[in-house]
Amino acid sequence: MLDLIILSLHFFICFLISIAIWWGPKDADSQSSSTGGAETEPDGLIFIGKEEDIKKSQRITAKIDGREIVVFYHEGKFHALDSRCYHEGGPLFRGEIEDIDGQACIVCPWHKFKITLETGEGLYEGINPLEPTPTPKWNSKGVKQRIHKVTIDNGNVYVSPPDFSVSFDSDYFADKYKNGGELAMGKQSHSESAE
Repeated sequence: MLDLIILSLHFFICFLISIAIWWGPKDADSQSSSTGGAETEPDGLIFIGKEEDIKKSQRITAKIDGREIVVFYHEGKFHALDSRCYHEGGPLFRGEIEDIDGQACIVCPWHKFKITLETGEGLYEGINPLEPTPTPKWNSKGVKQRIHKVTIDNGNVYVSPPDFSVSFDSDYFADKYKNGGELAMGKQSHSESAE
């Protein structure tokens, strides 16, 4: 009987967390650019924000035709990628950046998946059981996260429009959260409560 009460209490707390997330501040607005949104320039590049503003905040989100991206400034370089993790759509803009084997990686806050900022590769730590003394090594799953080319011009940060002739695993969640991420995000509360 005590187990049933504890289980019910757990589900009730998860429900309350889901409601708090649903009614709380929206992800896209929490670190949006000072311009309020991305603007397309005549040369096809998309204006994201001022270089100094992004350097100060270390990250910024923007929407490109409804698709949310995140731009990170880390160790003197700008990196842009889809803002939702390829694994289950976790909010990468809330993740921490870690150095893994000399590569800057964003760690998804939901399930701790590691993605390189430079290439969008998913990394995992594994062992080769055939080695005499197996030791954990970082390996690549291949490119899973769509990255976006960043251009800096006269103190402004731009990204190139995505090339959809090539698909990536992150495209699924980028499309799922497109133009209604707040609603879709509320429906993903099971993942949020699993943290």
